[in-house]
Amino acid sequence: MITPEAVLKQYWGYNGFRPLQKDIIMSVLADRDTLALLPTGGGKSVCYQVPAMVREGMCLVISPLIALMQDQVKRLTDIGIPAVSLHSGMNHKMVKATLEMARAGEYKLLYVSPERLQTYLFNDFLPTLDLNLVAIDEAHCISQWGHDFRPDYLKIATVRELFTNVPMLALTATATQEVQLDIAKQLKLKNYELFKQSFARKNIFYQVNYTEKKNADMLGAIGNDCSIVYCRSRKLTEMTGDYLAQNGIRAAVYHAGLKKEEREAAQEKWMKNEANVMVATTAFGMGIDKPDVRLVVHYDSPEHLEAWYQEAGRAGRDGLASDAISMYNKVDIKRLEESTDLQYPPEAYLRKVYQAVAEYLQIPISAEPYHYYPFDVFDFCKKFSLLPIEAIYALKLLERDGLWTLSEAVYQPSTVQFIADRHVIDSLGHSHEKLAYVAVGLLRMFNSIFYYPTAIRESAVAFRLKIKQPELIMAMEQLHRMEIIDYNKTGEGPQMFFHHRRVDSQHLLIDLNRIAILRKRHQERTDKMIAFLRNTTVCREQFVLQYFGEAEAQQCGHCDVCRNNANKTISIKDLTNDLLLQLAESNRTLPQLTAQLTPNERERATQIIRDMLDEGTLSIDEHGVIALLDAY
Repeated sequence: MITPEAVLKQYWGYNGFRPLQKDIIMSVLADRDTLALLPTGGGKSVCYQVPAMVREGMCLVISPLIALMQDQVKRLTDIGIPAVSLHSGMNHKMVKATLEMARAGEYKLLYVSPERLQTYLFNDFLPTLDLNLVAIDEAHCISQWGHDFRPDYLKIATVRELFTNVPMLALTATATQEVQLDIAKQLKLKNYELFKQSFARKNIFYQVNYTEKKNADMLGAIGNDCSIVYCRSRKLTEMTGDYLAQNGIRAAVYHAGLKKEEREAAQEKWMKNEANVMVATTAFGMGIDKPDVRLVVHYDSPEHLEAWYQEAGRAGRDGLASDAISMYNKVDIKRLEESTDLQYPPEAYLRKVYQAVAEYLQIPISAEPYHYYPFDVFDFCKKFSLLPIEAIYALKLLERDGLWTLSEAVYQPSTVQFIADRHVIDSLGHSHEKLAYVAVGLLRMFNSIFYYPTAIRESAVAFRLKIKQPELIMAMEQLHRMEIIDYNKTGEGPQMFFHHRRVDSQHLLIDLNRIAILRKRHQERTDKMIAFLRNTTVCREQFVLQYFGEAEAQQCGHCDVCRNNANKTISIKDLTNDLLLQLAESNRTLPQLTAQLTPNERERATQIIRDMLDEGTLSIDEHGVIALLDAY
């Protein structure tokens, strides 16, 4: 059997694993259920991708984020690993064709959204799949006590009933001890092994600032290095991006309200360092592999420490010195204090929103469950005179109660498949010359178009056929109506997946006791977030680590509180000795030498290094590697 190290080297080009990765992989390969807590940037995906390649069969990966699934599938296929994803944007024929290939052993990893587990088609194929592992990403979503509970995750346990001898691997970056126990319970993990990497990030300097001049403070913190600025709203994201651009900062903007092309262009500019600052909502960053982010700024406060930790942890994934700065003011505190009442509205309002949804989607009473409906939340609010912020929280709360799933707005390419016999297509030219031209053109462009749904770009097809895009679309729609092709024209837009048989709103069963408990838990998390912001005495990292259950956490020495508590800076003599001791151990770059220093100490250390280079005590090569000269 091929070794995990050989797989890692062959496909990823790495010579060794990160901390805990090998232990997790060996646990899985020993057929043990495993729960792994690795912080943001800890390399969770490798923990199931490598075992999938070591063993015969296929790994089933359950993930809640469509964009993340598609990104991982692309990365895997780019390095030669056969992988595919199923999600809400695919039609019946595409899903069936993919599952047929999965059953035939064409893939090593199959990514599915959690709601896919409920569909009849998937359940018809599931028992026939040769699974070697079931991996659950973002596993905290299965716990109703977690910060991002998804009812669809509760269906995952049904997979265990079918594959009793297949190991399960649950992965998450943020989970309190209570959530960890709930994950194991809900997934029915058997005699599982727990691997938990410390949430400490020694290379990140944490700082929290109370300020009434956020723009000026943000501008002062941003330099030429790669940075992310997180804002809570789309409007604020755009305003902040404009402000930075007006002040000479190369900034890109990213939020879910932008068109797909705009989001992709912004991300590409940032990834290529054509824009050194990405101003984004919290939708940005998950699964993006950019290790050189030197600064993360929270323009306004996240709701809870889980979100703060995940977002701040996107800085310094390469292990080099980085900063995470959080800004807040009275408005942030007031918003946090009012968030519980806003996010947990009264029963009457929940019933009102449910009734409005049913009317908006025109779903009759007793309509069958498990259907997707296009759902534009802002159009919905406008038609029923609802305040968007209040309605959105009600929709999310009813989603947590298992009534529906609101999917992301994700673009899916159009697909075409010929379903008529060849002689029907050949005879088309006698009666519909323009349609025949389009049909023959499609056949010449796509070899697979007769056998399974094939992704196309209408603009590219129209260009090659030398016709206008609207004319092409009209022709393909006509061919679809004539049952010559199956044209699935999909676009961009959110959807609602209805889980239950629709009832009258007055008879809707709502678990009010559970909502009351969730409300209390939310209030507790919010209180912790406010305490973290206002804290001036307890080490920032120690505060967070103890929240996540690391009771013995020590003061970090690399946060604003530790710096202020020390009430002094390291002397020039001690700082010089520290640098020389490091270089006596091994040659290092300047970022490596200063990774655990405060920003002020980094500046002083840099000057010390310059002085010693001038004196001839140290040398530096063309790669920036500093060495201690033998004569010293």
